[in-house]
Amino acid sequence: MKTFQLNAEARTDLGKKAAKALRKDNKIPVVLNGGKIVELDKDGKYSGKLLAGQKVVPVGRDGKAIITTDLTVNFADVRKLIYTPEVYVIDLTFDGETRKAVLKDIQFHPLTDSILHIDLQEVYDDKPVTVEVPVHVEGHAVGVKAGGKLYLSMKKVKVKGIYSKLPETILVNVEDLQIGQSIKVRDLQFDDFELASPKELVIAGVRTTRAAAAAATEEGAEGEAAAEGEAPAAE
Repeated sequence: MKTFQLNAEARTDLGKKAAKALRKDNKIPVVLNGGKIVELDKDGKYSGKLLAGQKVVPVGRDGKAIITTDLTVNFADVRKLIYTPEVYVIDLTFDGETRKAVLKDIQFHPLTDSILHIDLQEVYDDKPVTVEVPVHVEGHAVGVKAGGKLYLSMKKVKVKGIYSKLPETILVNVEDLQIGQSIKVRDLQFDDFELASPKELVIAGVRTTRAAAAAATEEGAEGEAAAEGEAPAAE
C-alpha cells in the first residue's frame, strides 16, 4: 500500500460547539482508534499518565481499556486521502511522534456532503487490520464475446491482514466467465491476506442480453430444424 503523510494536532476542547468551530476554520475532528491497551484498577480507573487528547475507553469486563486520541487535521491536508479510490497507510504525526494508521470511517453531512468527522485505525506490524480495497477486473470474458454483458457488483471488498502485505487493488480475472456465470468472494484465495467480505457476495459476472438471448433462440430453432430434416422418413 502507498503511504500518505498527515500532520495532526491534539484536541482537548471536545463537544459539538467546539467541533463546529473547528469546521468553520476548515479543520476536521479526528479520532485515532486502536491504541495501547492498558489495565484499569479495581475502581475501573486508569492510574497512568495521559497525553493531550488521549482518553481511556473500557473494552469488555475484564478490567482492560484502550487509549484513543482526539485530534484535528486541516481539510486541505486530507483531500487527496479521502477523495480518491486508492488505499493508503497513513504516517500520522502529532506530538513529535509518528504512528501508522488506516482510514476507518468518514462521517459526511447529510445535506452538504461536507466532512464532519474522521475515524482512523492505528496499525501494527504484528496485528491484522481490515480495510476496503478497490476491485479491478482483467481479461475479456468468453460470455461477453458471445454477446453477454459484464457487470461489477462490488467496487470494493474488505481484506484482512498485516497492513504491509495488503494490496492496493484486488485483480479479478473474468476471462473464463460464460453467460450466466459469476465470481463470488469465496472463489478468490490469496497467500498473504484473506477476503473479509461475506463469502456468498457476487463480485462480478456476465449476464445475458436481448441480443444474446435472441441469438441463442435462433440457434436452437435452426438446430431443431436441421435435426428434423435429417430424420429418416417413416415407412
